[in-house]
Amino acid sequence: MADDVITLLTTDHRELQRLLDLMSEDRSFRALALPLAVAMLKAHSEAEEEQVYPVLAREARQEEQAEHAAEEHHKAERLGRQLLDMDVDSEEFDHALQEWTSAILHHVEEEENDLLPALRQALTPAPLQELGLAFAQRRSQALAGRHATAGGEDGERGGQRAGTAETRKELYDKARDLDIEGRSTMKKDELAEEVHRAEAAGDD
Repeated sequence: MADDVITLLTTDHRELQRLLDLMSEDRSFRALALPLAVAMLKAHSEAEEEQVYPVLAREARQEEQAEHAAEEHHKAERLGRQLLDMDVDSEEFDHALQEWTSAILHHVEEEENDLLPALRQALTPAPLQELGLAFAQRRSQALAGRHATAGGEDGERGGQRAGTAETRKELYDKARDLDIEGRSTMKKDELAEEVHRAEAAGDD
């Protein structure tokens, strides 16, 4: 039987913590582990914000907490990208790695102590497993570098799906790139409106 979403999320957390510990304990591991950890965090965050947080906000009435968690994702991703440009043997890297680790562990603690128990209480086992499948599929897409409609029939029809015909995934990715607050709990039409407004403001 497939794992439920809570099992998948906590497994990701433990793996990310393992990579952080290895980088802290053994500098020779950093060059290999850092890109893996950054990619894993990004894929995990994207899948969680797109698939899990809307359910958490709607079913567990944790809208404000989900938005706060999404902002923590954004901060952790930014710190991870900064590490990629540093010398892994430098003191600067040591300090930045500590900051990144603290940010991630703080987020993990809040999520596992508050958000995930609320999600488990709000959903029965079957929906939790369905949500786990959706999360795993979206995370796999992100790890493979595919966003929304890469390849296949959807990719071939991409030119016909511009504007209002964009999927929620496409709109969410744009909202994420534009750093639109509240995106994790928005419906498709709300995302479209906010993306359009942000893009128009950027053109001014």
